[in-house]
Amino acid sequence: MGDTEGFGITIPFADLLGIRWIADEPGHVTVGMTVRPDLMNSWHVAHGGSVMSLLDVTCGMSAKSLDPTANGATTVELKVNFLASATGELVAEGHARRAGRSLVFVEGEVRDAAGQVLAKATGTFKLRHPPAATH
Repeated sequence: MGDTEGFGITIPFADLLGIRWIADEPGHVTVGMTVRPDLMNSWHVAHGGSVMSLLDVTCGMSAKSLDPTANGATTVELKVNFLASATGELVAEGHARRAGRSLVFVEGEVRDAAGQVLAKATGTFKLRHPPAATH
């Protein structure tokens, strides 16, 4: 379903949603997702939880992309504004805007195939690092 291999880690939930890596550079990640029938609500558009999850993964990965030693990012808070209903092919971009030692402030948005902005997000993510080796 999904193709998260480009992230350098396995994200089973993102794979379940069909989220696929498109591109990344430090602080900026682009992913895609197809709105399948099982991701829709009763009005046959993307369920808000699907869109929010897409933004959560995208923003978290943009935070992680700032630190090659991080093995992920945990969502501290995420606010999403839904601007229009989503169907078909979606592209999400995450931009890490400000980073401290462990917390990263991120903005993201989801667009449809025509480039219309469907949802915008702001969030804070905590970078996760492997435990230090003890001897």
